[in-house]
Amino acid sequence: MTSSDKSVDSNYCPILSKIDSPADLRRLPVDALPGLCGDIRRFLIDSLSTNPGHFASSMGAVELTVALHYVFHTPYDRIVWDVGHQAYGHKLLTGRRDRFATNRCFNGLSGFPNPDESEYDTFMAGHASNSISAALGMAVATELNTDNPPRKVVAVIGDASISGGLAFEGLNNAANTPNNLLIILNDNDMSIDANVGALHSYLAQVTTSRRYNNMRYKLYKLLKKLHVVSEKRKGSILRFNNSLKALLAHEQNIFEGLNIRYFGPVDGHDVAGLIKTLDDIKDMTGPKILHVKTVKGKGYAPAEQNPAVWHAPGKFNPETGERAEDKSNVTPATLDASAPMKPRKFQDIFGQTLLQLARDNKKIIGITAAMPSGTSINVMQKELPGRVFDVGISEGHAVTFAGGLAKEGLRPFVAIYSSFLQRSYDQIIHDVAIQRLPVVLCIDRAGLVGEDGVTHHGLFDIAYLRPVPSLVIASPRDGDTLRDLLLTASLYDGPMAIRYPRGAGSSPETDRVARRLEIGRGEKLADGEDVTFVSTGPIASEVSKAISILKEQGLSASHYDMTFIKPIDRTLLKEAAEKGAPIVTVEDGTTIGGLGSAVEEFLQEEGYREIPVRKIGVPDRFVAQGTVAELRKLCGMDGESIALQAASLVAAPKISVHG
Repeated sequence: MTSSDKSVDSNYCPILSKIDSPADLRRLPVDALPGLCGDIRRFLIDSLSTNPGHFASSMGAVELTVALHYVFHTPYDRIVWDVGHQAYGHKLLTGRRDRFATNRCFNGLSGFPNPDESEYDTFMAGHASNSISAALGMAVATELNTDNPPRKVVAVIGDASISGGLAFEGLNNAANTPNNLLIILNDNDMSIDANVGALHSYLAQVTTSRRYNNMRYKLYKLLKKLHVVSEKRKGSILRFNNSLKALLAHEQNIFEGLNIRYFGPVDGHDVAGLIKTLDDIKDMTGPKILHVKTVKGKGYAPAEQNPAVWHAPGKFNPETGERAEDKSNVTPATLDASAPMKPRKFQDIFGQTLLQLARDNKKIIGITAAMPSGTSINVMQKELPGRVFDVGISEGHAVTFAGGLAKEGLRPFVAIYSSFLQRSYDQIIHDVAIQRLPVVLCIDRAGLVGEDGVTHHGLFDIAYLRPVPSLVIASPRDGDTLRDLLLTASLYDGPMAIRYPRGAGSSPETDRVARRLEIGRGEKLADGEDVTFVSTGPIASEVSKAISILKEQGLSASHYDMTFIKPIDRTLLKEAAEKGAPIVTVEDGTTIGGLGSAVEEFLQEEGYREIPVRKIGVPDRFVAQGTVAELRKLCGMDGESIALQAASLVAAPKISVHG
């Protein structure tokens, strides 16, 4: 029985099988909701064991998700999820249960909330820390639009996401703008038992009760009438209130100094208690924060015990908790010596190489923005913890922090995913490039990333970095070249960006020693007469496939690998242009402003204006989720598609060029 079959099996999920919308949920009695939460967890365990996704976050937010849709009249009322790692239960309750088996699959459901997919997905989620700002805009809009009845707006943000700079900007604006926004802090950093004791529960119950708040409001009106308090002094009193709560609860929090009412912490796994609290505070005027304590991975012991590993565990055995990835952790002694070597992931090559370089060069520092294991910078962190800094979800700060280190003579390597590096564009220009500081941007997940989809593809880094003066941009075609580039960057006296994709290349590394490369030098990989390929990065393997296909058709092709996109190898490009054959550029990124544009600019500048050029890469549209192979085919970037496009150009007469 498949996951989608089980979703309608009343014996498997007796309550969830009857929920096709939040309206169905709201017809249930409160005492049935713990059973529904159990159904959701069973469904998620079964489905995600075979079709992987973000597991632990969604397991921990089940009761909160149910309570939100039970209390608020979605989709009229707005729930804005931050990142969306925790929103799988939300998808199950909003009409997508029977399609959940397609989650993160080609032509299936997105792994994150997406307004194009459902009216219940109120805002795009995928990059952290944007929920408060977006929800505040919605809360203000409901007043400006005079919605009747006024929409309730809720932002749900995690304890990691709230560390991001944008979240603080949103909080600051929410504290100083008239609004009725409710912010829910889903705090799963620590066990619930240590923090939600009797005093915490008592304070939460008292301060959220309608009787208390009615009395509090009447007292405020009386004191205002007597001129004891005023609107001007209201903020000071509110900040004092928050501080007093923190003092009594022995728990400090970042909201004490804000003009925002703070409630909690409350037990995030008591669904009835959550519903009562939300009912009590939902109609209060002014911005509010409800602090909810949850356990990441709740309901599945392996995930509760190791939530970091189970954030996105891949396939696993739901009975034993054994992950498919665990089976690959065999020692070299157990390997068949005659078996061919498999290529390593680029991130693992990066992690090991950075550690090796750091051992020899004490000036090398590692920096990441909440992705130590995702970037493999944790390899260096384990051995040299004092020289690796995880700054949290603060990519802009990571770059400027690196600039400060570099200004004092150190060599920072900043490992950030391509799509997240977009947040630090101003810092790259203002705090690094203008001063020509030797900061190395190690851009992981560059290109099509696969199942994480539209918010995570790293398609724009070449285009947005190429105009920045003084910045060198490079991309290795294989593991050996990545090691070369990291060594080169450690010795280069200026800023450099190195982009590499998710996963492994097409061939394993050799045992040769890393070598320093000449900045701006490419390499000719093949010689031919009928068509000329110019590529950058590991997509060179698809070009090689295309060359083999063309050879079977009697066509010969030359192939130039541009290890450096900027400065680009003008000598090699001139050699390519002199052939007079059509030129096909291939890159794992947008075709606007990338390698293809750089080649076209060169041809224009040097007078090779008549040579046909075909740019192959991601076209001018957003690309959804799917495997990398599926998406390359969709975008015409696989070997067969490249060969087909090249062959169509060969039919044109060869151009005579000047010397």
